[in-house]
Amino acid sequence: MTTIDRSQLEAKLREIEGVVTDIEDEARSSAKLVAVAAGVAVLAVVVLVVWRSRRSKIRIEVYKQ
Repeated sequence: MTTIDRSQLEAKLREIEGVVTDIEDEARSSAKLVAVAAGVAVLAVVVLVVWRSRRSKIRIEVYKQ
């Protein structure tokens, strides 16, 4: 049977903490990228809607006879 020292356990927990910190940093950067992409997509849709609404205005021409 193998015994585990306190120092071995602390070292392993520090190693796990490092991995978790790395994954957290990657997730934060990915979340920022997704937020920026979503913002750009929303802005593009708004610009497209405004552009199309200006192009397709109803025009009424009245002629006097």
